[in-house]
Parts: sequence; C-alpha cells; structure tokens
Amino acid sequence: MNHEIMKEYRLKTVREVEGEAARPELSIFLPVFNEEANIAPLHLKLTRSLEQLGRTYEIIYVDDGSTDKSMAKLRELATHDERVRVIALRRNYGQTAAMSAGIDHARGHVLIPMDADLQNDPADIHRLLEKLDEGYDVVSGWRKDRKDKWLTRRLPSTLANRLISRISGVDLHDYGCTLKAYRRDALTDVKLYGEMHRFIPIYAGWAGARVTEIPVTHHARSAGVSKYGLSRTIKVVFDLITIKFMSSYLTKPLYLFGAAGLVCLIVSLISALLALYYRFFEGVHLNRMPLATLAMIMFAMGVQFIFMGLLAEMIVRTYHESQNKPTYLIRERINLEDDGGKTEL
Repeated sequence: MNHEIMKEYRLKTVREVEGEAARPELSIFLPVFNEEANIAPLHLKLTRSLEQLGRTYEIIYVDDGSTDKSMAKLRELATHDERVRVIALRRNYGQTAAMSAGIDHARGHVLIPMDADLQNDPADIHRLLEKLDEGYDVVSGWRKDRKDKWLTRRLPSTLANRLISRISGVDLHDYGCTLKAYRRDALTDVKLYGEMHRFIPIYAGWAGARVTEIPVTHHARSAGVSKYGLSRTIKVVFDLITIKFMSSYLTKPLYLFGAAGLVCLIVSLISALLALYYRFFEGVHLNRMPLATLAMIMFAMGVQFIFMGLLAEMIVRTYHESQNKPTYLIRERINLEDDGGKTEL
C-alpha cells in the first residue's frame, strides 16, 4: 500500500516538474475587437521583437466578439505558429473581460498585456523586462508622448490618472496604457469587473507588489477606429469609487456607514434642538418648521446607515471566513516552516 502511495506521489511530482518546464517564460495576451487590418503587421512586429529576446514565449489573442474578419486572421496565425493561442469570446464583453480571459489562460512566468491596434510598440517589451529584472513585480507603461487627440482623449486621461493616483496611493502617470509587465504572483486571485483592468497595478500594490513605470513608445492609430470614447470615463469614475471602498473599508465597512450614520444623527439632533427653540421661544408651531421634518428624516437615515454597516460587517466576515480568505499576505518566510497558509483573522 505504501509502495503504491509513493509511486503515485512520484508520478505527481514528475507531472508537476514537466508542467513547470513546459511553461513559457513570457505570456503576451492581446484583446482583439475588429482589428483585421492590424493583426498581420502587429503579429510580424511582435514575433520579431520576442525572438530577439531569446526567451520562450506564447502569444494569446482574445477575440472579443469581432464582427469583421479578425477571427479568420487569428485562425490563420494559429495554424502557422504553434506559439499562438486564440480565445474567441461568444460576444463583445469589453476590454476588461478579454483581459481577464487572457490572464486566466496565460501559462508564462511573466504576463504582458498589449493592445492590438499597433499603438503599443512590441520593441518596448525588452525594456519592461529589464526593469522587472531589477526586482519589481509590476512595470507599467507610460505613454509620455501620447499620439491621441488632446481634448477628447489626453485631457480626460490626465485628469483621471491624477485622481486615481491620489485616491489609490499608487503613483502612476498612465493607468490606461495596456502595455505592462507582471510577475505571475502579482496577478494571483485577481478578478476583474467593469473597467477595472486599468487598476490591476493598484490591486498588486495593495498586495505588497513592487510597482513602477517607464516611458514607452505610443504610435498614432494607422488603421481601424478607436473602440472607446468619453463614455468610458463615467464607468471609470464608478469603478474608482469601488476601488476606494475596497482599499479603505473592505474589512471594516462599519467605519464608513457608521460615520455617515453619525453625521446624520448629529444633523438630526441639531435640527431637533433648533426646532424646539423656535417652538418654545419664538412661538412657531412645529408643523410650520422644516427643521422638525429634517430632524426626523436625518434620524431615520442615521439609524439605517448604522444597521447597513452592521449588515456589511456580517457579510465581510462571512466572505473571509467561509472561503478562508486571509486578511494579510506574506512576502517571505525565513527559518519558519510553512503552516499550510493558515492565517488568523
């Protein structure tokens, strides 16, 4: 019996070693949506740059429900290059979902997302990797000399980037640049929703990753049309509110709801005292004073906020404890045996 167990263990170990050896060093993944004119020249430039690196790699194209001939072009690439892998989504889910699919299917030790519109330059990949080799976990591209329209693209982007940096505490000039390099560990358990692919460096930074950025080349679009406009800015603002809540109050939501409830109760108390003053010293009837109505409304809101905070606390504890989610992450252990990931909440 012990012999069989040891044999199974050795086979499992061999499979794990073989699987690790089969992993490419780099995984480049690109969301694609109606980019048929750009796919062939992009792939040519990309493969030339990657082959000069002397590292093993894979290229993952994620077709995000294209309605042109993009998917046919991708099939042709995959037929002639075994390092090309293609994922076709059932419909257009958006850039974040396509990025998430790329992350989920990437096998490399270093993950590098790019745009498929030829505005990112594949020649910059080696510079990202050199910076990563200095000990960083995330290297973000900064389109310092951006080739986009100033009023509709660059100005909103600049304002949004400053706001995001201020709120998140992760100081980057350009969150919107898709070209980045991540160590695989920095993307562990990352789940993306909404327009949150641009916030991956923030998630990584909160988890203790070392984040930096370098200027990268940005080209003007040579073919096709941009798929994103000012309407995306509104979505980013809402996602930013979510980011702020998750960064500051994910494990202590009562602090937020309780503070809002306390403010409402204070306003209610002040309104009630003023209403009583006018009633007894100025002879004004309560039914003629908006202050009395305001006091009741703010009192009810204050109580509701506090109870919402208590419910949120219960949900957070259920979230962490039911899935054994740790409230902290360890970068390194020295002279300590691995306890199997056990953490204290």
